[in-house]
Amino acid sequence: MPEGDRDHILRGRHLTRFVDFHCHLDLYPDFEALVAECERLSIYTLAVTTTPRAWSKNKAVASKTKYIRVGLGLHPQLVGTHSKEIDLWEKLLHETAYVGEVGIDASPQYAKSLPEQKQVFERVLKACSSEGGKVLSIHAVRSASLVLDMLEEHLDLSANTPVFHWFSGSPSEARRAAKLGCMFSINDRMLTGSKTQALLKAIPEEAMLTETDGPFTETGGKTSRPKDVHICVNHLATQIGRDPTAVQSLVFENLKRLLGQIRREP
Repeated sequence: MPEGDRDHILRGRHLTRFVDFHCHLDLYPDFEALVAECERLSIYTLAVTTTPRAWSKNKAVASKTKYIRVGLGLHPQLVGTHSKEIDLWEKLLHETAYVGEVGIDASPQYAKSLPEQKQVFERVLKACSSEGGKVLSIHAVRSASLVLDMLEEHLDLSANTPVFHWFSGSPSEARRAAKLGCMFSINDRMLTGSKTQALLKAIPEEAMLTETDGPFTETGGKTSRPKDVHICVNHLATQIGRDPTAVQSLVFENLKRLLGQIRREP
């Protein structure tokens, strides 16, 4: 676990914070103001990136914060045009314990790049296995079984933790992921479908985190911001029959346990 993360969690162990474990902070027009907002409201936020070229700016801004960590990403939807950036991604990996957004998107509009996506994701997983101590925020659209196969084949699951972002697979795929030690970052959009109950029953409570995936979601007709994650907590509490305060505490405890698995950052 990174020393700064460990110390900060321990100092605040009597407090319960909200967690947004997948948000594209740098895609908001008021990026730096939003970072300041997350800090002011003490929201633990994982700021994922879509290409490694975005890493340096995000790292520079987040380095001044207590509550924000940045994931080094190469979004599968961009692999068709940015696949060569995997070389840069690999060079930067040693700088962080957080990886994301990465994964596979098998939607029809990205079918042409699927072979390249597999190659890039395989390199991501092998690099993480080589270093160890990584948390991966994973995109798996129409590809949950494929992603799980690749995790089993290429990722050292004893030394790294995959977190499925906005999981859209089946309950059986969720159970398989949970057995492998994966976690799930849940956003409010996941809690509105007809299959919500079946999916949530397949996800262990100890594997649940929360997210907004802003700015790609809306809350109350406006672009979601990390502070809106409390809405997700409330709706998740209703779905699983728990008190919202208990669910907020559950997610925070899950985060602490996850951070405890990360090796110290350089």
